[in-house]
Amino acid sequence: MTSSQSRTVVVLAAGEGKRMKSALPKVLHPLLGRTLVGHVLAAADGLRAQRTLVVVGHGADRVTAHLAEVAPAAEPVLQAVQHGTGHAVRIALEAAGDTGDTVVVLNGDVPLLRPETVRDLVEAHEAGGLGATVLAAEVSDPTGLGRIVRDGSGRLERIVEERDASAEQRAIREINAGIYAFDGALLREALGKLSTDNDQGEEYLTDVFGLLATDGSAVGVHVAADATETLGCNDRVELAGLRALLRDRVNRAWMRSGVTILDPATTWVDVTVLLERDVVLDQNTQLRGATSVAEGATVGPDTTLVDTTVGAGASVVRTHSVGAEVGPGRVWGRSRICVPARSWRVSPRWARSWRRRTRRSVRVRRCRTCRTWGTRRSASTPTSALLRCS
Repeated sequence: MTSSQSRTVVVLAAGEGKRMKSALPKVLHPLLGRTLVGHVLAAADGLRAQRTLVVVGHGADRVTAHLAEVAPAAEPVLQAVQHGTGHAVRIALEAAGDTGDTVVVLNGDVPLLRPETVRDLVEAHEAGGLGATVLAAEVSDPTGLGRIVRDGSGRLERIVEERDASAEQRAIREINAGIYAFDGALLREALGKLSTDNDQGEEYLTDVFGLLATDGSAVGVHVAADATETLGCNDRVELAGLRALLRDRVNRAWMRSGVTILDPATTWVDVTVLLERDVVLDQNTQLRGATSVAEGATVGPDTTLVDTTVGAGASVVRTHSVGAEVGPGRVWGRSRICVPARSWRVSPRWARSWRRRTRRSVRVRRCRTCRTWGTRRSASTPTSALLRCS
């Protein structure tokens, strides 16, 4: 971005998300350390925008409170009644006043979007001097998504929502990702021309592309290198799919940075976690929140750490920890296998029966490690001591 250019980001987060079937607003559903909208805001950070506007609607109070925690510089704009994406952007721009040269619009439910993808889209848009640019992707199953319609020379003609598409257009596999870059002045002018003459009776932001192309303004398509970045979230099944994709992405990045993950399929690491080189994560391990693990430490198996600090060379096994601190070289959890040897494995009920029959008492305690009931090993063991298996 040159010194003469300015950018405004608009995030669309007003939707109800009916198919989520949840009292929680859709954009606030968690995904490996951030909410859906939190991931989108993180992807937009690299644009160095002068202003970031978040359009809120359903659950506005909760979304606004969340923004105050995770992105205090973001400005919430209320869309009290939802009349479409074009209506949402128009309300945001009216509330913002001067929005600068480039307006970047992002859907609030595309958590896999990478910062570099958004940056490449905007830089291509500005370098080409285009009126509008859309992020697109080639997918195997475009069901439910808007289609990119090109003319005979391959240039963008318009974007068609699936409900309004013809049979021929529905066969197109190049889809609209819901991420856009606009010339600010041209966008304002085009938003005033939008109509609700469509299947849903709403103002479609995508109609801006057709209006600009008709008026002779250049519009373009920027194709994402990885189609998974463009995946949105409409129900819990899709949310689970996104969580698995993000888990794999995070695990691959850490393994390439020098972390050993013995079973990536059962290891879940939040995007907010910090790991140093030569850390070993065993199977069934979850690291959440602000957890950090220092060099050479081992975590797992069967371990969940939340906001926990693990020192260098430490070992944490079969542990659930919240807000704890494990010092360097320390060993936490049930790290040893207990094999009862010279001790009997008995229960307090057996001890009571023994006293009734023999009128002799026997001390019964639990092993410190495996919690197995047993007697003292020998007469020399203090009666107050707990049994420890071999």
